[in-house]
Amino acid sequence: MKISIIIPTYNEAGVIEQLLEYLFVNAASAHLIEIIVVDGKSEDSTAALAKKAGARVIASDKRNRAAQMNRGAEHAQGDILYFLHADSYPPPGFTSDIVNAVLAGNSSGSYRLSFDNNHWFLKLNCWFTRFDISAFRYGDQSLFITKTCFNAAGSYNEDYELMEDNEIAGRVRKECPDHIIIKKTITTSARRYLKNGIFRLQFIYYLIFLLYSLGFSQKQLMELYRRWIK
Repeated sequence: MKISIIIPTYNEAGVIEQLLEYLFVNAASAHLIEIIVVDGKSEDSTAALAKKAGARVIASDKRNRAAQMNRGAEHAQGDILYFLHADSYPPPGFTSDIVNAVLAGNSSGSYRLSFDNNHWFLKLNCWFTRFDISAFRYGDQSLFITKTCFNAAGSYNEDYELMEDNEIAGRVRKECPDHIIIKKTITTSARRYLKNGIFRLQFIYYLIFLLYSLGFSQKQLMELYRRWIK
């Protein structure tokens, strides 16, 4: 089985080369068919650097993560789609983890989360990501999904600028109820927490999730997000 890694980007020139180098080194050539970077009109050199590093670069007319991931899925050649954020590093051997999980009968899955910062509160929040619960579902955990399951569940909802990962996860659970949380961790950057304040930002995230669960519109959520988060 072959994996297509899909990475949505916007102004990630500072991190994209390092991530791509890591992925190519740690992915088994027998499993990886391509890395697709879907760039949302970056104002820096993200696209050029990604292409230079060996990724297949696709331009997206929309600067919207859901739309960018859909564009990547449309062009992907692999049997398995692996959606990954530009500041998240899956564990070594991740392609074997993914293929083995699919061969074991799991149509989709994620990793447990960890941060590149050892603050106790971040570690506590990450502990809960071992459970497949919407309140503790983060896009930074990444998502692998067979193309068959992705097509059956439906693509990412492009009307969503926030919570797109939670929204599709609900549909995937219904269509392919065999999601697995792999017992390894993916490491993501804590840069936004450090910039906004660790406790403050986590409180905002939980509040946004609560408002989303109560039916607040994407427009309302985005207004709050832009007002509260730097």
